[in-house]
Amino acid sequence: MKLLSSQQTRRAFLDFFVRNGHTEVPSASLVPVNDPTLLFTNAGMVPFKDMFLGLESGPYTRATSSQRCLRVSGKHNDLEEVGVSPRHQTFFEMLGNFSFGDYFKLEAIQLAWKLLTEELQLPVERLWFTVFAGDDEVPADEEAERIWIETGASPDRVLRFGRADNFWVMGDTGPCGPCSEITIYIGDDISKMRKEGVNSDDPDYVEIWNLVFMQYERSTMQPLPKPSVDTGMGLERMCMVMQGVHSTYETDLFRDIIKRTMELTGGDEAHVREHQVAYRAIADHTRACAFLVADGILPGNGKRSYVLRRILRRAAYLGRTIGLTQPFLAETADVVIQIMGDAFPELWAKRDYILQTLTAEEEAFGRTISSGLVLLERALSELPPGEELTGKTAFTLHDTHGFPLDLTQKIAAERGIVVDQQGYDSERLEQQRRGQEGAKFKRDAEAELWAEHDLPQTEFIGYTDLHGQTTVLAVLVDGEARSTAQAGQQTRIVLDRTPFYAQGGGQVGDTGTLVGPQGRIRVEDTLRPIPGVFVHYGTVEEGFISIGDTVEAQVDVERRYDIMRNHTATHLLHRVAREVLGDHAAQAGSLVAPDRLRFDFTHSRAITPEQLQEIERRVNTWIRADTPVDWRVTGYQDAIAQGAIALFGEKYSESVRMVTAGCGSDVPFCSRELCGGTHVARTGEIGLFRILQESSSAGGIRRIEALTGRGADEWASAQASTLREVAARVGAPTNQVLERVDGLLSELKQLQRQLENVRSEAGRGALEDLLNHVERQNGVAFIAARVAAPDAKVLGEMGDWLRDKMGSGVVVLGTVLNDKPQLLAMVTKDLVPNGYHAGNLVKGLARIVGGGGGGRPDMAQAGGRDVEKLDEALANVGTLLAEQTVQR
Repeated sequence: MKLLSSQQTRRAFLDFFVRNGHTEVPSASLVPVNDPTLLFTNAGMVPFKDMFLGLESGPYTRATSSQRCLRVSGKHNDLEEVGVSPRHQTFFEMLGNFSFGDYFKLEAIQLAWKLLTEELQLPVERLWFTVFAGDDEVPADEEAERIWIETGASPDRVLRFGRADNFWVMGDTGPCGPCSEITIYIGDDISKMRKEGVNSDDPDYVEIWNLVFMQYERSTMQPLPKPSVDTGMGLERMCMVMQGVHSTYETDLFRDIIKRTMELTGGDEAHVREHQVAYRAIADHTRACAFLVADGILPGNGKRSYVLRRILRRAAYLGRTIGLTQPFLAETADVVIQIMGDAFPELWAKRDYILQTLTAEEEAFGRTISSGLVLLERALSELPPGEELTGKTAFTLHDTHGFPLDLTQKIAAERGIVVDQQGYDSERLEQQRRGQEGAKFKRDAEAELWAEHDLPQTEFIGYTDLHGQTTVLAVLVDGEARSTAQAGQQTRIVLDRTPFYAQGGGQVGDTGTLVGPQGRIRVEDTLRPIPGVFVHYGTVEEGFISIGDTVEAQVDVERRYDIMRNHTATHLLHRVAREVLGDHAAQAGSLVAPDRLRFDFTHSRAITPEQLQEIERRVNTWIRADTPVDWRVTGYQDAIAQGAIALFGEKYSESVRMVTAGCGSDVPFCSRELCGGTHVARTGEIGLFRILQESSSAGGIRRIEALTGRGADEWASAQASTLREVAARVGAPTNQVLERVDGLLSELKQLQRQLENVRSEAGRGALEDLLNHVERQNGVAFIAARVAAPDAKVLGEMGDWLRDKMGSGVVVLGTVLNDKPQLLAMVTKDLVPNGYHAGNLVKGLARIVGGGGGGRPDMAQAGGRDVEKLDEALANVGTLLAEQTVQR
């Protein structure tokens, strides 16, 4: 048997099938395209699903790929097995060869035999082959059994199993059929090999390949006219075999990740063996996180985003259990990129972005994990034997401290405690209901309202015409269908054709007028509450409009052109942002309005002023180049092949509208996007582009707000006017305003320092007076006093000064901040070994003022609600010190 690295194993598989007439297809994203049934790509055949279903045809009938996959949800959920099992991963690669109505069982089995026994030189005496045993619905797969034996397998090595092991279905409908699995015995003593080990839990038997023969239609179980083949070989398991180890975590796909983790902990091989589950899980989770971020997923609370957050925070928690208190996932992810970057170049291309994103999320979790763990530990310790952790507590941990439910369940399970998941789900759904009830009701009610009318699709003519003659099909007033809308009434109108763009894709709806033979409507918005139906919202300004009227539909031209300028500028901004920041800067939302544009995109850190300036400069250069902007309807795959950007999370039909700006042989600018919005004909029509501000929109999402055309001109004029006014007020020419303002600020800072010195001297005098009123309790000096402090920082500085002056003793200060009492306790270090504890002291005082708090033995703070009890609390310092003396 050959000994091969993971790179060699992957290439050996792909190259073998390419030599045998297959087209090598690059791995698709972990996010399935146009498949709402799947959260993630979880098998090698997913990118070819429509080809197997006959919904689309490709340029090949034979394909091979190494597809990245993720299994963390639904029936394919390996998350709980990761680390515990030596062979389960959330993220893995599926090697596969596929036939779309080309070859079938004979060639599939012959190719598999040749690859395993000749190319990879696996020992035949260790191989087992399984086929479908048959049942009342489908006969046994005697054909596959016969082919295996004729190809070279010993008859006693071909075993029959039932539907659970050897029959594959895609769903209630679609292709299905028997499958044939190949298993290898990796035990040290081949004399112990038995057929009973196949499809058992015995770790010496490893299933390495599954050949699926799609030959029936599931709903009828009739033979398919063109049977197909789908095979899947897990690269990680195959590497385990090819490298002679008994765990996927011992292969070169994981070894260096685990080694780097060990280096970060300062541990050794013994430490790794002692904490094997944590080390393995961190390695697996790092791989999953790196690829998810590379494929455009960011940590968050959306479906896919939350999966990433769960996996990442699980890894961060496991890191803490082995001594990693600082963010470390960027370090382990960097190793993943080094191992897999050659096979998946997008990892190298997005390396910095991946590392920044992981670190930012890990830091965010680090800010809450300590307090969350304290809350969880307290809740678990207070539970009576046999009790569940309440769903309310689990949800509080999630909502306030960022603990995914499965992390809470994991920690609880380590103590033999179950979490009330039903109660957790109830709390979560109740919060969602409170937050979404109003908006959901409004949205659903509007859609239901129009669905009842069974209207034909509206013909949209607004790409080329902003004016047109059209017919009224429906009239609504106060939510009810009417034949006529009268003057003064607010109404909703549906036309058979319209030049009005309905809100969608970030672009706002058009406004304008509808003028009929007897009346006129001012259109204030245009929406599409149900697919294909454009609804014009407005007010009847004069006369009346009735169903069947022929009306002149006129879009507000000036407003539409402002919108078009902003929409085309958004495409230019998207392209330029990718050039300046990197290809990871993908659109994550937008608003295209007449007065401004807003562009949200994936980027993990604030954009520097220099980067913003460069983005603005490049967009304006593109505008001045006056490149053409055109669009055409084409096939989705054709558009993608031409480099068109499909927005993440959007679902597209097979026929799409591709908008192109530039892209000629004589210009250096090129943008292609799938877009249904309206655009100018040339970039020069945008006029001017000005960025107003850049900010954070959400975790890992940045936002740029900008102006174009008339709005940019007006903004520039306003800025110039403001500059002239400031210049006049500070008494300087406009070109020297900045120097003059810097001088005034310097003078202001000097005056502020002088004022602070005066206040400090006055405050120091008050503190020195407190040193004349030191009290004692059991020989320990202490000061308990109410002081005036503007903030917690100054209060701390006062405590530091008094403690240092006392040398040995206890300081307790109270003040009022924002109308609430605040307490500070300090204990000199020489008293801490004697049992004096600032945290316990301040905790007791906080109860008196109706609050809580705590801290270290030498320093602690607390707040409360009852200002009137502050003096009472300070008066009790001596009593509480006496109690600490008794306790020690």
